[in-house]
Amino acid sequence: MEKEIKLTPEQSLKLITEVINQTKENIKAHSFIFLLWGWTLASASIFQFLIRTKTDFKYYFLPFPILVAIALIVTINYNRNKTSETHLNFFLKKLWMALAFGFITIVFVSVYQKIEPFTYTLILAAIGTTVSGMAMKFKPLMFGGVCFLIASICCVFITDEFKVLLHGFAIVVGYLIPGYILKNSKL
Repeated sequence: MEKEIKLTPEQSLKLITEVINQTKENIKAHSFIFLLWGWTLASASIFQFLIRTKTDFKYYFLPFPILVAIALIVTINYNRNKTSETHLNFFLKKLWMALAFGFITIVFVSVYQKIEPFTYTLILAAIGTTVSGMAMKFKPLMFGGVCFLIASICCVFITDEFKVLLHGFAIVVGYLIPGYILKNSKL
């Protein structure tokens, strides 16, 4: 049988304040992941564009699998080292894990069909970023998600070699700018 703990009003207020502060810290801590993936994907996009347009290198797409593999390892270690997990952290981790399988599937199908995956990966990024922004009540991420949708529509109207450059630009606007705003916010 559990014993009920009686708290004084001061102890109750202190506990509530600590929980609120922990939640605020966790929201701000999400900036690391958006910055990590923002820099990873923007760099991969720029490198792929430069290799594809400025060289004859047959495997111009290699920046993506190499840099994404590194970022994935960093992300797994980052999440593994967290000591506490809020409901928000749990939800966002599961959301992005599910979306990761979607990203992998889209890339696999696109490679098989010999088409650029950026139109479709931007749509998935829009969903994840918008939902993350809504869950965190953070408007810059919601705006970033809208930018991803706009970029995915623009991808339909440009040539394949420039889709990767548009992708990189969308990543800067959708992940990096909101990530830095979140990191420097007073939440």
